[in-house]
Amino acid sequence: MTPTRKRRLIAVLLILAGVSVAAVVASISLQQNLLYFQSPSDLAMQPIPPGRQFRLGGLVKPGSVNRVEDSLATRFVVTDGPKEVPVEYVGILPDLFREGQGVIARGSLNDGGLFEASEVLAKHDENYMPPEVADALEKTGHVSASTDYSKE
Repeated sequence: MTPTRKRRLIAVLLILAGVSVAAVVASISLQQNLLYFQSPSDLAMQPIPPGRQFRLGGLVKPGSVNRVEDSLATRFVVTDGPKEVPVEYVGILPDLFREGQGVIARGSLNDGGLFEASEVLAKHDENYMPPEVADALEKTGHVSASTDYSKE
């Protein structure tokens, strides 16, 4: 093998190694940063380990909102009909947050099964519900299939 071919082969191998390392790092990073959507029924069927971030969606159970005095902490229950998950959020809730309305909360479960939300999103008008929430509610039979929540 001539010295020129040897240098080219080494250069090609180094480039392939660099691309491989970059692909592995990107793949691991994406897997750790993806936030999967779960409904309360999904959590009952396939529990998520405490501390792992995900999005929880459903309806705020009527009569479940409990605000802590002299604090921004709020506790409420997210339901999709058959299953419920208690949620705690410390912060200012969206103006459209209320009982019986669709909500998506981002956060993680603690060891006691309480969902500690870092962000709460509420639906923004009477005709819109995030598609993930509408699908999850439809699967559990909580909302009829003829209701169209996909329009903005």
